Amino acid sequence: MDFKSSDTITGPRTEDHLPHTAQAAAKIVIVGGFGVGKTTMVGSVSEIRPLTTEETMTQAGIGVDDNFGSKSKTATTVAMDFGRISITDELVLYLFGTPGQERFWFLWNGLFEGALGAVVLVDTRRLEVSFDVMGRLEERGVPFVVAVNDFPDAPCYAIEELRQALDLAEEIPIIRCDVRRRASSRDVLMTLMTFLHSLAMSRAAAPGAATA
Repeated sequence: MDFKSSDTITGPRTEDHLPHTAQAAAKIVIVGGFGVGKTTMVGSVSEIRPLTTEETMTQAGIGVDDNFGSKSKTATTVAMDFGRISITDELVLYLFGTPGQERFWFLWNGLFEGALGAVVLVDTRRLEVSFDVMGRLEERGVPFVVAVNDFPDAPCYAIEELRQALDLAEEIPIIRCDVRRRASSRDVLMTLMTFLHSLAMSRAAAPGAATA
């Protein structure tokens, strides 16, 4: 792969300051296979100009990179995408999009560090890619929700069919989305935060959770 200068990386504008009302922040990772929409989701929902580390795909990636269903895609994330969204006046989420190509997955562990939760983006044309993604999150103990990005030419399955195909526990939320739309991407994040809150409440109510 031919790498471009770091000058091509875009980042937040100097005027994009953290809201003065913010009292808490959380790290959220957006994960999934190549071309499922991670960069698009971060870009659509971020209230600051997203930082991206995309590089042009070249002949060197042939036979290594999997671009099934994304033949027109000409760039790939090589480190991470970064954005920020204020869920409320007090709560800010920092969004970290992971690289999709398997040869960059060694970066994932560092991105998972300190994450409160994750969104697993799924393409129904390539459900099998999601198993490695979810397995890595489970190994690290990072709770997640599954967001099915609706591509125009992708098969549409009922939620329960997807749950069974992905072997997901009943309590893990599955939501459909169009990550090109800000409102849809925000709904996914709200679903994750609601899920994380319910997990926290369950732990607090568990026997032996109270301390002296």
